[in-house]
Amino acid sequence: MNRRFAALCALAFAALASATTASAADAPGAIVAPLRQWVYVLKPVPRLHDDDAWTKDDERLVGEHFRRLQRLVAERVVILAGRTTEPGDRTFGLVIFEATDESAARAIMEGDPAVAGGIMTATLHPYAVALQRADAPPR
Repeated sequence: MNRRFAALCALAFAALASATTASAADAPGAIVAPLRQWVYVLKPVPRLHDDDAWTKDDERLVGEHFRRLQRLVAERVVILAGRTTEPGDRTFGLVIFEATDESAARAIMEGDPAVAGGIMTATLHPYAVALQRADAPPR
């Protein structure tokens, strides 16, 4: 049973990967690399584990971070973004998105204003969405 499940998962992931291409593929004569899925995990730097430690500049960077994620959702780059609701030393955020390769994915992660501004650390991981509710409402 485990081998059958693994084989079905591999087929599903392959189908997802082959079905996913950049939107520019619609342009005549366009040659576009297929998009892969990635996730970056965000954590606030230790200085920000205390809610009272946040400065106006930190809050500004988080606002820029959020607006950029909204833009990337509208551009159909980001699939999902969110964070846990735990205390600062335990909380983390996730951004699941698509990019052509690791270099492009890393550029998206490192271009996040919260990461570039030094208030959050981020780690990049290859990812594959296996299941998604069709009616998942935004929160």
